[in-house]
Amino acid sequence: MPLVNIKSEIGKLQAVILHRPGRELLNITPEIMADLLFDELPFLDEAQKEHDNFAEILQKQGCKVYYLEDLAAESITDESIRQEFIDTYLQEADIAVPREMHLLQQYLYSLNNYDLVLKMMEGMRKNELPLYNKTTLVEMTEKRSFFVTEPMPNLYFTRDPFAFVGNGVSLNHMWSVTRRRETLFGRMIFRYHPLFRQENLPLWYDRHDGLSIEGGDIIVLSDKVVAVGVSQRTTAKGVMHLAHNLLTGGSGYETVLALTIPKSHAFMHLDTVFTMVDRDLFTLHPQVDETLEIYALTLRGKEIHTDFLGNDLQAVLKRYLHIPAVKLIREGKGTVMDAIREQWSDGYNTLAISPGEAVVYDRNVYTNEELDRYGVKLHVLRSGELSRGRGGPRCMSMPLSRLDLN
Repeated sequence: MPLVNIKSEIGKLQAVILHRPGRELLNITPEIMADLLFDELPFLDEAQKEHDNFAEILQKQGCKVYYLEDLAAESITDESIRQEFIDTYLQEADIAVPREMHLLQQYLYSLNNYDLVLKMMEGMRKNELPLYNKTTLVEMTEKRSFFVTEPMPNLYFTRDPFAFVGNGVSLNHMWSVTRRRETLFGRMIFRYHPLFRQENLPLWYDRHDGLSIEGGDIIVLSDKVVAVGVSQRTTAKGVMHLAHNLLTGGSGYETVLALTIPKSHAFMHLDTVFTMVDRDLFTLHPQVDETLEIYALTLRGKEIHTDFLGNDLQAVLKRYLHIPAVKLIREGKGTVMDAIREQWSDGYNTLAISPGEAVVYDRNVYTNEELDRYGVKLHVLRSGELSRGRGGPRCMSMPLSRLDLN
């Protein structure tokens, strides 16, 4: 089996990329919390314990866990790659004071490869710069009083910066400026890591394409069909661009289904309201029906054609997945109010690790009870701190390889 092989959402999970939350979480302050897309301040020690439990659940099921920070560090195989990594990071870091950039560059070069990657992720506080005393007007009045480079606390949601589809990868252009630097690590890994270099991965999307698209909106339904959300963070133009590359680039995919969902923080990605749990079982937040429109993008001759399919998701899934019936879990055993409440802690964001087997957050009681009622084998993850980032088990994982379905 090739290193990259994602032809479904439910094939037995063989390998996954995670990021263990690091000191970047300590660099979230109330003043910049909203800019960094956080609603609360997570407690790092407990978040790490919960994340270690997540990795352990996956490993016990035979899944190999790769860590983003390890892969990035291992990609720096010579000095020219190291220089490219540092220079690109500095160019994209929006550093306002030239002397700060120069001092930070010197500091980064002094670190070993692993510590270099962690510092890039963590961000650099001004008071950490060696031999730095503010002397000029620009230095004294620069708006960001704490940071030379801001942290990347959303990195533990590895689903979003890139997404594997089939045997290739979509290296995404993130919606929020604060997350766009996250894709740099994927760029370096896919170019230079020994594991990926030999794969010569097809690139279905590039971080410089300029149209926002995020991995949480990309759901691989089968080896022929991909669903993509038109959401707060993925534009219709971005979906069209991805569809063009998939359908004309020899991916083997025949249809891209575009699903419109509410454009709000609570519904930020398609996978926060819709996930695949088994061949015929899906979670779906009940409020999605209010805005849902489904379109099919297909290749006819040399042109991409778009057809409006209506808003009956069950009918569309039956038709394109060639199954006789579809079950949708909408509200669990509670009410719409309970569904809304559990949506805030990503009750619908399940991670399937094989057909009918999924990782879920412990706090989403009603949704979990309903999954259990449908016979889903649940691996329940403690989530008191991880959930503060507004992402669930699927958000925190980037599957690298799954067994093909029979």
